[in-house]
Amino acid sequence: MFTGIVEEVGRVKSIRRGSGEAKIIISCSKVLGKKNTMSSNLSMGIPTITGDSIAVNGICLTVTELRGDTFTADVMPETFARSSLSSLRPGSKVNLERAMPSYGRFGGHIVSGHIDGIGKISAIKRDGNAVWFTIEADQKITEFIVEKGSITIDGISLTVAAVAHTEPTGKFQVSVIPHTLSETSLSEKKAGDLVNLETDIIGKYVKQFFGEENK
Repeated sequence: MFTGIVEEVGRVKSIRRGSGEAKIIISCSKVLGKKNTMSSNLSMGIPTITGDSIAVNGICLTVTELRGDTFTADVMPETFARSSLSSLRPGSKVNLERAMPSYGRFGGHIVSGHIDGIGKISAIKRDGNAVWFTIEADQKITEFIVEKGSITIDGISLTVAAVAHTEPTGKFQVSVIPHTLSETSLSEKKAGDLVNLETDIIGKYVKQFFGEENK
């Protein structure tokens, strides 16, 4: 489980894609838990080991190899097909967060690391010290988004400012403060870019329970 509070912005070092497998190598420092590295999510600089989970732009990936200031993760072809990872290139910035420990601080909201799909940034507008992002997504995703509720965009926990439930494509808006812009990859996004979306898991459970009850 994650919280949507990005610990670090890493960079893609390489992506190796084959017909049936893919590997992504990411350069970073804080999420590796190196000595003298402190984090609000993991204290005492506890080192990352193979088998640990790291959310990369909101997608839970398993660390398969550690070498220097990089970690490697295997990525299924299906994950590339259903996420914005397919748009990454060497040098691309990615939002990173380690799985939350039982003694960690819950600063965002419940994030599983299993995205619901992708959205497209349709507009970016500055408003004072904040920046508004308008994102379009399939109505099957936006039906779980509520105003003032939580949404995860590329692994970032954000509050929904407005939502329009239209078919077949809905849209919603978030207002992003300067700190979030400077500490995540959102600062480099532009209109037309794709982002990974994970809606609030509580809403999905509620719909499932009520759906089963009404059958």
